[in-house]
Amino acid sequence: MDPDRRRPNFFAGPYLDRRAELREAADWLASARADPATLYVIGRGTTQLVYVEPEPRIAFVTGDHPIVREAAEPQLTLLGWFRGTRSVLVELDPQDAAGEEPPWLPGAKFRELRPLSNDLPSEEGGLLAYARAMSIWRARHRFCGTCGSPMVSERAGHVMRCMKCGQESFPRIDPAIIVLVSDGERALLGRQASWPPGRYSTIAGFVEPGESFEDAVAREVFEETNVRVRSANYHSSQPWPFPSSLMVGFHAAADAGAEVRVSGELEDARWFTREELLGGTILPPSQSISYRLITTWLRDPSLIPGIDET
Repeated sequence: MDPDRRRPNFFAGPYLDRRAELREAADWLASARADPATLYVIGRGTTQLVYVEPEPRIAFVTGDHPIVREAAEPQLTLLGWFRGTRSVLVELDPQDAAGEEPPWLPGAKFRELRPLSNDLPSEEGGLLAYARAMSIWRARHRFCGTCGSPMVSERAGHVMRCMKCGQESFPRIDPAIIVLVSDGERALLGRQASWPPGRYSTIAGFVEPGESFEDAVAREVFEETNVRVRSANYHSSQPWPFPSSLMVGFHAAADAGAEVRVSGELEDARWFTREELLGGTILPPSQSISYRLITTWLRDPSLIPGIDET
């Protein structure tokens, strides 16, 4: 068994006490505002307010800041208790004219999360990933999918309810599988045309309705590479808020010598030996679950199930 199996992936882990029961409290916002220790994360569209120097970190603000005092309840979402302190998301209008560097918080900048991921502390990365996913979901559910009427924010920002028909919408995630396939001596990797030259990664794709994760592994690998997997074993998962995925990671076994034929979204796919991967092949970013699946296999190929089965 992988000795590192229990380590959470980046954006995941016990970084937050969500205290979901407090979302039901009618006075949740009054309690947050009355608590001088409450910290606020500021979001604008898909960007968030951070300090980038001397190293990236969240630019928390307190309740006495004008940007918080002026925020209306529909702009606020209770995230939970981060490092023992209540944390609330404040969503500004995406068209806010403050610019990239708002004058009301010197030194802070609105930045996209993804380019900062390698440098953010892991717990802060997790909190921003959660906040970003909530912002995207709320922005996409401003109107009812049943009758088209406006939606209102309820339960501390975690439910959007239709003002006309009462239909409730809850935060959504898009499950996707991501898999390192091996034939024992080699690993199957592919690349998309939009990636940096020379970069290869594991096979991934969204789970379809009526499909299990294991079914999705077999289907996606075959659709994109023409390789059939014989067995698959769950490894770990990772929230991936770009925009709203949950990556469910697997290791899978395939028959030795299986021919690769590319289709779908991939520009190229092929088998790599351990020596090739260790010798300079460009791998995905280290904070991604794809990188972890690959490096786990590099440490111990025997962890892939079914490799030695006849």
